[in-house]
Amino acid sequence: MTDQLRDSYDVVVLGGGAAGLSGALMLGRSRRSVLVIDAGAPRNAPADGVHGLLAREGMPPAELLERGRAEVRQFGVQLVSGEVRDASRDGDGFVVTTADDRTVRARRLLVATGLVDELPDIPGLRERWGRDVVHCPYCHGWEVRDRAIGVLSTGPMSVHQALLFRQLSADVTFFIGTTAPTQDETVQLTARGVRLVEGEVANLVIADDRITGVRLTDGTVIEREVVAVGSRMVARAEFLATLGLRTSEHPMGEFIAADPTGRTDVPGVWAAGNVTDLAAQVGTAAAAGATAGAQINADLVAEDTRHAVAAYPSANGDRARPERRHPFSTDTEARLCETSSGDSRHGL
Repeated sequence: MTDQLRDSYDVVVLGGGAAGLSGALMLGRSRRSVLVIDAGAPRNAPADGVHGLLAREGMPPAELLERGRAEVRQFGVQLVSGEVRDASRDGDGFVVTTADDRTVRARRLLVATGLVDELPDIPGLRERWGRDVVHCPYCHGWEVRDRAIGVLSTGPMSVHQALLFRQLSADVTFFIGTTAPTQDETVQLTARGVRLVEGEVANLVIADDRITGVRLTDGTVIEREVVAVGSRMVARAEFLATLGLRTSEHPMGEFIAADPTGRTDVPGVWAAGNVTDLAAQVGTAAAAGATAGAQINADLVAEDTRHAVAAYPSANGDRARPERRHPFSTDTEARLCETSSGDSRHGL
């Protein structure tokens, strides 16, 4: 990535994942000056491949991003490695400051910094995350089909998660722990053949670089090959506080609120991907980034047009340069009539 920065850009994109790069692609193709600042810490880095993405099924996440970076460079987009420390208002635009004290100005911001998965403090979860500790049946489900799956009850979506994984395997165990399902949920799980196990989980049992079971605090070990757990998903957005843009609470975590086009409550700031949609997969994030990029370009076109109209003579009553007036305007017609009648009086 380049380290040479200009003083200002039409758009600074914060985050270089699927959402950020897709937004940058749309903007670059619209001949906008664009800078992408990326910390190089994608959420899906531990995964072997990206799934559910048409024509890119199973592609390693790093390869997908490298291809994306190569594509946006074709359209003049600049990319720089770094973390954003602060984003603040600067007149009609913004100033973005990186962790190493570099600053750039932007007319618009696209926030695509993603989220952080906060996992329960259970030994083995973090170490196996993205491998045989999974969370999304659409991201990992096919790869763990027909295996012995354990679902940890960690929040309001855990029962739903267990039922989704039951579609993929007949051997699903639901570890109740400290979050018990309701009576109706218990009936649902039992009716679908999901085994319920009470007792707090102590740790995962790992042997030969794979999960072999889930150990409870009483010492009981339930043999499992895969563990599904719902993380608390928190948007990476601390640096937006100066702008007054703060995260909103959700049962699954925290996110930046935005409308369907990605526009936030702060004028000039858009958001796309997991930072605003906690459930977004790679394809969803890419689509949201493209939508936001197109909307930002349209917003800039509207602003550029307002400035052009304000500077145009007819907009401010300037009659000193009639050659710039529309050839068929009422003013032009009146002057032509006056000239014609004057010439007639002189016998022309």
